[in-house]
Parts: sequence; C-alpha cells; structure tokens
Amino acid sequence: MNKSKALRKLLTSGKNPEDRIIFHPILMQFAARQVNATYTEFMTDYRILVESNIRCLEEFDMDAVGLISDPYRETAAFGAKIEYSGNRSSYCSPIVNSNEDIERLKNPNIHKSERTADRLKGAEYYRQLLGDNVPVIGWIEGPLAEAADLAGINNILIKVLMEEDFVRRLMDRCMITAMDFARAQVEAGCMVIGIGDAVCSQIDAETYQKLVLPLHQNLVQYIHSLRAFVKLHICGDITHLLNDLGRTGVDILDLDWMVDFARAREATGPETVLCGNLDPANCIQFLPEGRLGEETGRLLKSMKGSRFILSGGCEITPDTPMRNMKVMREKSYK
Repeated sequence: MNKSKALRKLLTSGKNPEDRIIFHPILMQFAARQVNATYTEFMTDYRILVESNIRCLEEFDMDAVGLISDPYRETAAFGAKIEYSGNRSSYCSPIVNSNEDIERLKNPNIHKSERTADRLKGAEYYRQLLGDNVPVIGWIEGPLAEAADLAGINNILIKVLMEEDFVRRLMDRCMITAMDFARAQVEAGCMVIGIGDAVCSQIDAETYQKLVLPLHQNLVQYIHSLRAFVKLHICGDITHLLNDLGRTGVDILDLDWMVDFARAREATGPETVLCGNLDPANCIQFLPEGRLGEETGRLLKSMKGSRFILSGGCEITPDTPMRNMKVMREKSYK
C-alpha cells in the first residue's frame, strides 16, 4: 500500500483508505527505546531518529513517519546553548531578555547550523530508506513557542501582558527562520510540516486573535505555497481557541485528550482533519488491552464519516506497552 497516496487522499478528498483509519501517533522517547537508544541520542543523531521511527512504522503499521524530537532545533541555531541529559528532556537557557537582544539576534543559516541541518539529513535519510511510499512529517516551532524558547516561558507570558511590542518583534524574527526551515524540509522530501506552538494554550482567545493568529495564517499560507500540507499541534486544553484555529487554514489539527471532538468539529468545520485524542498516560499507557480497545473503538465510532487521524492526544509515553500500541492499530482496521 502506498501510504503517501493514502494520506494525500484523506487530506484532499476527505476519504480514508478503504481498509483502515490513518494511524500516526507522536513518537519520541518511545521510539528511541525501540532501538535501545537514549533520548539524547534520538535528539542529536538523525540516523537514530529515523531508524527508531522506521522500527515503529514496521512494528505498528503506522501510516507516516516524523522528524519531531524536541523544541530546540531552531533555538540552538539562533545561538542558545542546549543541555542534554540522557533520557531526560533537554534544557535551554534563554538568550533574549531585551529589545537590544532582539536586534542582535541573527537569523541562522539552517543548512549550516548543526541541529537544523541534522533534521534535514533525517528527511533525506527517510527518503533514502523509504522512497516516496511513506509520508514524512517535518517539524518547526510556531512563532510564540520559539519566542518562549528564546526568552523563557515565564518571561514571554509576562511580556504578552505588559510588552506586546517586544513579543511581536521577537515573533517576527522567529517567523523568518520558521519559513526557512519549513522550506528546506519540504525540499528534503517532507510532505507535511508540523507546527508546534504549545504555549498558545496558555493565552486567552483575544490575545491569540491579536498576536498569533495572523502569524499562523501567514505560515500556513507559505507552507501551502510550497505544495506541502500543514499540521498544527498545541498541547493542552485549546477549547477556547477552536473557532480561531479553524481560521488558520491548517490541514490537520491535533487535539489533546481534554478537547471534545464534537465541539472541535463544529468549530473547525468539515474540511479540517482532526487528529487525536486518547489520553497518552491514563488511557494508552495504563489501561489494560480490553479497556483500551473499547476506548479506541468508541473514539473511532464517534468519528465515523469524518476527516480523522487516530493518535494519542500528545506524545506516546516511553513506558507504553508495545501491545497497547498494537491494540490501537488493530482497532483502526475496517
């Protein structure tokens, strides 16, 4: 089966393959464990990232592979120091504290910066190993998320309330690199570009409309001009943003477990492919096989006839039993 054609068919015509629901969970630490690699190795070596994802592709008959690893690819390219610690999440020290810092911030050459170049090599390696039969989903940071990485999450949320101009200027700088990085990944073979902008769940709808929505719309339009599709991932409860997210023009919208699918469908309309949204921990990791099968079946029934991709609400936890992943896949066959 050509999985690239299957996903393209869903995104353009709204129809799933005749024998299955598209299955694409977000894999990072879980994937690394399948090849006995540490999370640090997964983040820093494109060969480990690709080979671990292909192992999962084969084991769970997934319908796409991804390049997502951590939020600091662009941040490192901007000059921030990233600290790694085995199987723990990486840490980044903020490098932007003032308007003067923004002025000094230079947009990097994403082909030459080590961490962005590593992701591009990953896209090329996927193509070398898989050809064009499996879609590759690239990844970039959204403008508010990247601003938070560069300036610090607490600082950027305070700036949102007190210094909007600072936030706008920093996001404008981030947008340049986001577009450069998206274009390079499409050129390297990615069919879909994922945008991670999790911090948006922490701002109110009015602030999102005013500060971020126009940038998301511009970014989506740009990626579409490259003839690629767009997936938007915002962790957490984004119920208050659903109406506006429906205006971004994204092809795929990830929904975390606390977001109601029926409400999301009403808000975004029939054209958006909704992706999710089983609870990665309390459901996918901890439920026994029978209960997980029931929950997966309930979700699939509720989305019958709707544009839909089966996934967890967010990243699959590293300790998720392999059998539970197989239960989700088996339930999604028609």
